[in-house]
Amino acid sequence: MPKLPVFSGPELIKLALERGFVVERQKGSHVVLSKGSLLTVIPVHGQKALKKGLTLRILKDLGISREDLFKR
Repeated sequence: MPKLPVFSGPELIKLALERGFVVERQKGSHVVLSKGSLLTVIPVHGQKALKKGLTLRILKDLGISREDLFKR
């Protein structure tokens, strides 16, 4: 399996919006997105890359597996 790509906060928000999530609110640099009962928080610090563990957690919250990510 290829390495996990590096994502920034805005890139993950764009991915979430494509999956049907909506922006609920933003407080400072944290954007809260929801879809039904699913909820996730994505930090936005400019175009700074998110660390691998946080990226994997957000992808899990969005319901996107590593395999789905590479199918895009």
